[in-house]
Amino acid sequence: MSHFFAYLARMKFIQRWGLMRNTRSENIQEHSLQVAMIAHALAVLANTRFGAAVDPDRTALLAVFHDAEEVITGDLPTPIKYFNPRVKEAVDGLEVVAKQRLLDMLPDDLRVAYEPLLMEQPGDAESWRLVKLADKVCAYLKCLEEAKAGNREFERAEASIRAALEATGEPVVEAFMTTFVPSFRLTLDELN
Repeated sequence: MSHFFAYLARMKFIQRWGLMRNTRSENIQEHSLQVAMIAHALAVLANTRFGAAVDPDRTALLAVFHDAEEVITGDLPTPIKYFNPRVKEAVDGLEVVAKQRLLDMLPDDLRVAYEPLLMEQPGDAESWRLVKLADKVCAYLKCLEEAKAGNREFERAEASIRAALEATGEPVVEAFMTTFVPSFRLTLDELN
């Protein structure tokens, strides 16, 4: 018997943005889907507009699992994760232990298929880079959603995440932000 998928099913119970008042809560399962969709788009943009050769499907699949360890660790708020380098190093170590614990739940013959989805592999470096960028874009979109609902709690996060995205200097991020993000500020009637 394997508890792997029973644990992954608990992603819907892990709430994000725990230190902030949310008008609408967000769990890591729905967050992972949005990251997967945006990571896929970033890969397509990178290939189409910037001459990259990254697999969009692989990138999306990695994004689906990018926060899976949080079923064990919970979602650690960014101010805690990045409090100082020692805390960041400890959190990184904790995440590796949690990922290994998930892998250990799998039958031996299936581990080889899931290890590259949970543990970063050198051959997937470009895909993982896009997943991390997509994760940051999704954080920004959450801030926009909260602002649109009248919640000022996310104002500083919105500004700092926007600045961090701009500071990446990534043309693929700029292309996504220019092409798709303005629509997130619109109402349904305006979208129609």
